[in-house]
Amino acid sequence: MSQQIIIANGQPVASALPCSIEEFLITQKQLPRSIVVEHNGEAVAPSEFTKRMLASGDRLEIVRIVAGG
Repeated sequence: MSQQIIIANGQPVASALPCSIEEFLITQKQLPRSIVVEHNGEAVAPSEFTKRMLASGDRLEIVRIVAGG
């Protein structure tokens, strides 16, 4: 693994790659169950977080789901 850059919500983030979306979220202290992710413009189902691998330069849009009333 080597440190490379992922663009998350428009900001460069150094990450040890290769890694899965789930591994990336955990290193960013995000709970994968409460997150919606778009990877390079494509929505990713939570069931794919462990299978979808990230590469240097990939773009993620990460939105936290917040329940309220």
